[in-house]
Amino acid sequence: MCGIAGLFRPGGADESLLAGYAGRMTEALAHRGPDASGFWTLAEAGIAFGHRRLSILDLSAAGAQPMRSACGRFTVTFNGEIYNHLDIRAELEAAGAAPNWRGHSDTETLLAAVKQWGVAATLQRMIGMFALGLWDAEARTLTLARDRFGEKPLYYGWSGADLVFGSELKALAAHPDWAPSIDRAALTAFMRYSYVPAPASIWSGIRKLPPGSFVTFGADAMPGSLPPPQAYWSLRDQVVAAQHTRFSDEREATDELERLLSVAVKRQCLSDVPLGAFLSGGIDSSTIVALMQAQASQPVRTFSIGFAEGAYNEAEDARKVAAHLGTAHTDLYVDAKTAMDVVPKLPRMYDEPFADSSQIPTHLVSQLARQHVTVALSGDAGDELFGGYNRHVWGGALQARFGRMPAPLRRAMAVLLGAIAPEPADTIFKVLQPLLPARLKVRHPGDQVAKLARMIGADSFDEMYRSLCSIDGDPARTVLAGNESRSWAFEEMMQVGVDLDPLDRMTLADSLSYLSDDILQKVDRAAMAVALETRVPFLDKDVVEFAARVPTRMKVREGRGKWLVRQVLDRHVPAELIDRPKTGFSIPLDGWLRGPLKSWAGDLLSPARLKRQGLFEPRRVEKMFGEHLSGRHNHAYWLWNVLIAEAWHDSWVAAR
Repeated sequence: MCGIAGLFRPGGADESLLAGYAGRMTEALAHRGPDASGFWTLAEAGIAFGHRRLSILDLSAAGAQPMRSACGRFTVTFNGEIYNHLDIRAELEAAGAAPNWRGHSDTETLLAAVKQWGVAATLQRMIGMFALGLWDAEARTLTLARDRFGEKPLYYGWSGADLVFGSELKALAAHPDWAPSIDRAALTAFMRYSYVPAPASIWSGIRKLPPGSFVTFGADAMPGSLPPPQAYWSLRDQVVAAQHTRFSDEREATDELERLLSVAVKRQCLSDVPLGAFLSGGIDSSTIVALMQAQASQPVRTFSIGFAEGAYNEAEDARKVAAHLGTAHTDLYVDAKTAMDVVPKLPRMYDEPFADSSQIPTHLVSQLARQHVTVALSGDAGDELFGGYNRHVWGGALQARFGRMPAPLRRAMAVLLGAIAPEPADTIFKVLQPLLPARLKVRHPGDQVAKLARMIGADSFDEMYRSLCSIDGDPARTVLAGNESRSWAFEEMMQVGVDLDPLDRMTLADSLSYLSDDILQKVDRAAMAVALETRVPFLDKDVVEFAARVPTRMKVREGRGKWLVRQVLDRHVPAELIDRPKTGFSIPLDGWLRGPLKSWAGDLLSPARLKRQGLFEPRRVEKMFGEHLSGRHNHAYWLWNVLIAEAWHDSWVAAR
């Protein structure tokens, strides 16, 4: 995994100018690739590539980038891993199309494949995570491409006369002509979701390339022009097509999931540097680690983070799973101060407002792992693919039950439930916990009651789903001059064209946006800030296409999610080590904002300051902060959105 950057000035430019700009942009990504840097320019075409290398495969100079093809036609700057590149090499060799290989890097394989099959066909063959910029000297075109699920980030847009692109926004901001304005629609979307959904970025005119797509710019490209990306693979199409090819035999489905995940783990354990895994002790990470250990000749290195607050601590659970599997486990208990010391780093770590508070423990566990390994596998994406969130378990059933009620009665019940303060709800559920069946035990009942209120009050299934995913249900009231635009994921859902089961609809929507724009970006920035490569076996192409064929009854059953994944895990880990309420990788944010973070939050949220910044409606923020401090309501996530945006503004706008 690395950092890439580049610029394209159609018509050509001075070589020293191109090299200087590319150098500045690439240097901004030094944290992503501390092992080496490289540059390439072609003055007559106005193209320049930069690359920061984190050496994972082929540590020799033969793997250095930017890299030219053996024929000299193509040059690439590439970030990521192609897990099946050896299979692609074998296919090239069988066709007599392989060059005299200079090394064993996947980047060299990529270039040979593009020469043989072209860009689209090569991307369709690739299984991996990646973002790339490719120059075709014959066609005089620049192509940008991104992996199927958006594991690797890629931003692009115009800065003056130059088309600029990079792994992170800080690379684009290093261009001398960088001068964009805040996109108010993107800020509004951020307040709703805690992230900015693709294709938007926080800056007007700067885009994220959607997952599973590529975009090409020719020598006649005009400043400001952004042609529509072309899809080379579609999760939406996979889910729709799979409606008629569902598994019926549970044993067959379990065997096939274990086989495919085992293959994915084997592919992703390919590395020339030390490798390990994150282990929370939950279903997904435990499954990945179990399959890693089953194939390993020595104990797998595993890592977890613990908190003193019991409701947020999974370290003990992870330790038990690690002991059963025989891994070489390392955990670290962090106090509030250690976690809060990460907060000032967040605006520069993420470059645009990003407020999933699990970014803090994710960064800390990455920091811990990096002391021992350079690559870590994770259990991310299991929830989105196999129905692991509470909304997946409850959503369809509650909509069916309450949807038949008269609207006034539903809304009255929603208001009643919404008025319950989080602390009393937590206390009541804590007392009742020993009496409740496992499917009704939750770690943060106060938050779940609030979600239930939103579900009951919705007038349609799509409205219910959107409300469950919304931190701010009416963000245009919060953002000054705020408005909402349609995201790439929204457009994809609008084109589904068939009636999907509610669970299929939710998991598809989650995979298109929440997974791509939140989970994967959170992990990428948190880990790459310490030069740790992360890999996600659940996002192997074959596993994802298999998941689309799994019927809903094998995903959610008897009030529990990820039923099929549990069947695989049960073959390796006793159920009693896994059966417990879902925690999520979270922090006690509500208490911190009333305690150790109160002064910091109060400074950022002062009415005078908010008025001066001009981002948010000061009276609305003051009301929400007051209600939170009193304990009447838990507005922690809403306030965290505002706080992160204000801190980002200080770092990226006010400081300019």
